[in-house]
Amino acid sequence: MKKNQNSLKKYIVADKYGDMSVEDYLKSVMKVASRTRQRLFRSKNVFVNGRPVHTKQRVKGGDMVAIRIFADDSYGVVPQIGPVEVLYEDDAVIVLNKPANMLVHPTGQPERFTLANYLAGYFQAKGQVITIRPLHRLDRDTTGCVLFAKKPEYQTKLEAQLKCGTIHRIYRAIVMGTGIEQKFSDGCINQNIDKVPGQPNRRRVDAKGKPAITHFKLAKNIGPNSLLELWLETGRTHQIRVHMAYAGYPVLGDKMYGTPSRLIERQALHASEIHFQHPVTGQMLEVTAPLPEDMQECIDKLNTFWD
Repeated sequence: MKKNQNSLKKYIVADKYGDMSVEDYLKSVMKVASRTRQRLFRSKNVFVNGRPVHTKQRVKGGDMVAIRIFADDSYGVVPQIGPVEVLYEDDAVIVLNKPANMLVHPTGQPERFTLANYLAGYFQAKGQVITIRPLHRLDRDTTGCVLFAKKPEYQTKLEAQLKCGTIHRIYRAIVMGTGIEQKFSDGCINQNIDKVPGQPNRRRVDAKGKPAITHFKLAKNIGPNSLLELWLETGRTHQIRVHMAYAGYPVLGDKMYGTPSRLIERQALHASEIHFQHPVTGQMLEVTAPLPEDMQECIDKLNTFWD
């Protein structure tokens, strides 16, 4: 089984960062995540000018700060052979097309049969040990692009992009009703979202909740339904589904926030594109997942009936 080798990541301290503590330098300049910093200091794998140091050691301009990058030694989940559709892959990241009726990552139970388990099986079949690091999640019955980082330092960089809103995720949804573009002329739904008391898996629009902003534009009217393109400024649980239901245009087939449909067995929601800056090259990447068969069949049926 091929494993990544441990390596040193080195930085020369610029004069403007002089007199900063090593821990602050790792956090603010090297962008090392909190848990990783703790692990590095505990194992004495933070060095200044070649010597191991503690958290409060001060640095000065010209010092060389180095940290040991640990090789992955486990997948983090049980590897399983299963459906893995790769949309993009290189040494730093992989983007998969998630099918419907599948969790992205185990959340307690079940511990198997998730996209993460199958990705671990994919890496195992290639003789690679890579911890599974999803950057975001999709609902069980939402299909489309899911981005994974192959190393912790790439995960840290991509998480920073998520936090500042430079990773763009674009969705396609078939919603019930027409005229949403007139009702929300600015193409934006800005409503806080909170948990439903006593129902931990459900969400609702609530002024006391967390800020949530969904943008949309009409792609096409299909009889009494609309095909929308949507993108998010925030990433709340069930955000698109909750906002569409609040607006009076629930996602077609959404059993939780709308009504079941004879046209499709799940909510007609698909993460069609993801745009992000590559954590190594800095190049902007745009990855697209084709519209899934069940949504295309739904559109074809609606077109046939209403044309």
